[in-house]
Amino acid sequence: MPLPHSSDGWARLRSSVFYHCLTSKPGEFPFLAILGSLSFGNRASSSTRGGTLPGQCGTVVMAAARPQSRATGTFRRCPGLVRLLGILLLVAMPSARLAALERTNPLNYDPLVREAYRHFYNLDFPGAVARFDKFHEQHPGDPQGTALLLNALIFQELYRLDLLDTTFYANDGFLSGKHATDEDPRARDRIFALADEAVREADARLEKNPNDVDALFARGWTRSLRCAYIAMVERSFASGFRLATKARDDEQRVLQLDPDYIDAKLVTGVYEYVVGALPWPFKFLIGFVGVTGSKTQGLAMLYDDSRRGVITKVEASTVIALFLRREGRYKEAIQVVRSLIEQYPHDYLFCLEEANLRKDDGEGMAAVEAYRKVLSDAAKPGYFFDARLELAYFGLGDALRGQRRYAEAAQAYEEAAETQNAGTELKVRSFLAAGECRDLNRERRKAIQDYQAAIGAGPNTSRADTARKRLQNPYHGN
Repeated sequence: MPLPHSSDGWARLRSSVFYHCLTSKPGEFPFLAILGSLSFGNRASSSTRGGTLPGQCGTVVMAAARPQSRATGTFRRCPGLVRLLGILLLVAMPSARLAALERTNPLNYDPLVREAYRHFYNLDFPGAVARFDKFHEQHPGDPQGTALLLNALIFQELYRLDLLDTTFYANDGFLSGKHATDEDPRARDRIFALADEAVREADARLEKNPNDVDALFARGWTRSLRCAYIAMVERSFASGFRLATKARDDEQRVLQLDPDYIDAKLVTGVYEYVVGALPWPFKFLIGFVGVTGSKTQGLAMLYDDSRRGVITKVEASTVIALFLRREGRYKEAIQVVRSLIEQYPHDYLFCLEEANLRKDDGEGMAAVEAYRKVLSDAAKPGYFFDARLELAYFGLGDALRGQRRYAEAAQAYEEAAETQNAGTELKVRSFLAAGECRDLNRERRKAIQDYQAAIGAGPNTSRADTARKRLQNPYHGN
């Protein structure tokens, strides 16, 4: 992920410093050439890599100067100055500088990767994909470059399908029943091709060095991403579990080799929690083949990742909020989500999740107003890049239904279902819920219309089966 203070100039500069320090070649001095009013008397040479950052005392330029550079000549004659500048740079950068010291692939500090992540967490997936695609082209054969692009493509597709709505995963209902998705074959084929490519690239490196932690991490991350896609979109849980186990094994190996490779705790933490949360009969059965897990240990790993991770800390916080929500620890989850909103105030999903949590916490009309605020912000030009309004309308319907304002709730559900490009699964859920609210409000004719619309949107789904029952007998509540 981008650094927690990625919008801050010092954090961006620190990113570039570490990237150039970690990727420079012998003979290069990847520290600072202080130019302008604090210069050696010249502007940046043509050999300068990186960009400029307006500072309080002139212009600071990132440079990996070649030996022919005048600044480099000075550095070569004064190696102590190089070390001093490096130390001063680290000391001068408060806040997130410690995160940069965690072990990670040097590519994760590349300015283009950081820029792509800023687009990613504002849900500008096209902008993120374009930048990760460019980075992928610049680093052929590197599994991390391939995995970064794969990650962006998968989340772009999940968002298109309305499958990033956490309400869908807040209980075990998503594990059972028939659900409708509009899988894009072209997107699927590209996702699987990239996943295969990343694993091949990692395997090639691991054949040369079985302890290559960067390759192990990239392979494990890739496997976990493919697992997420086939479980959430194709709903192939058996295949997903096998991939998840392989991903966990890779990331566990990373942590055995390097306990400070904190990003690996995302996959291992999720695996620990999910297996630990299984009902006891399932735990008993899978325990015979050595599959064990612990909710407590899983959350502890995720919390550590959320504090010290480099590219997975936002995902760790997001998963923590989801798990806390499943456990009914809503106020703790709200605090986690608010910390994410402070970092990314224009991330539509984070803003929506706070409203979801306030609804689940029983805040009543305050939750209703939270959803209305999200919808109001979405109406402001440029506030959110791509707001899937159907998600907010559905949550608003749930909140109003909880207050027994059935007519308003039905209208909100119908807005969700009729929003342009709404995913099939959400459309079916919305029409069914609208029909039930119409029945509760004694509007049988409108209820029938909603049930018929639910069946038409997803005839082979479990909720369509429920809608058929509602056509036979009006809904009177649980």
